[in-house]
Amino acid sequence: MFLADCQARLAFDLIANTWNAVVVWSLRHGPCRPGELRAQIGGISPKVLTETLRRLEFNGLVARRAYAEAPPRVEYALTDLGRSLLGPIEAFGVWAHDHAEDVMDAQDRWTDSNSPAS
Repeated sequence: MFLADCQARLAFDLIANTWNAVVVWSLRHGPCRPGELRAQIGGISPKVLTETLRRLEFNGLVARRAYAEAPPRVEYALTDLGRSLLGPIEAFGVWAHDHAEDVMDAQDRWTDSNSPAS
């Protein structure tokens, strides 16, 4: 049973946000600056990336390191807790690769059978 405050719901909520898993996966090879992350990810705005990094930091998955330089430099890296999510994210990715066509076919069948012309 998945109650509102159960631990499984917490984990699902962390993965449910599209950008959380993408950013965690992008940090798997080591620390990155926000500009590097945006280049790796593509399609994420600076605002959404900042919000995502803050959310991941709040949840203990990412650590922020600011350097006292001019101009200022900031890097983000996975924490041990964040690295522990790489396996589940990879498993989701493998599942998506193996079953994406099946899901899209099901969506097409549903759309076809629920269209006004049917």
